Amino acid sequence: MAAKTAGGQLEERWRDILSAHARTMCEIDRALHPHGLGASDFEVLDLLATATPEEGEQCRVQNLVGRVHLSQSALSRLIARLEKDGLVTRSVCAEDRRGVWVALTDKGRDLHAEVLPLQRAALTRALGEEPPRPGSHRSRSSLRPDPNDRP
Repeated sequence: MAAKTAGGQLEERWRDILSAHARTMCEIDRALHPHGLGASDFEVLDLLATATPEEGEQCRVQNLVGRVHLSQSALSRLIARLEKDGLVTRSVCAEDRRGVWVALTDKGRDLHAEVLPLQRAALTRALGEEPPRPGSHRSRSSLRPDPNDRP
């Protein structure tokens, strides 16, 4: 068997990542569907539920854009749907009227707490119990952009 080229190995790794992502998202969607949520909905609720205390109970939508795998317009539509369902509230930023704040409602916080074990179980099924490698992920506790991230 011929040795794989570096480019071929990189391509294979990339396809493995995409495959794992697709399987995981489908597993989470199946687990959360009976509760009216999808994987992206949960991700936004989870980010808001785990915001650090100094950020208060709300966060700028712009800070969520870099944390979820959605375009800004898709995220705005998702947040509008969550707001319609009574899970979040939106308000205009007083300091910068272009900015929009989003916060969990009590209903959103309760639903997040209810489905969190289902999402974590789906992650375990899809990804196994392998703990994350040190330095392989950013803390989910902060919604501030990482200064090392490049646009």
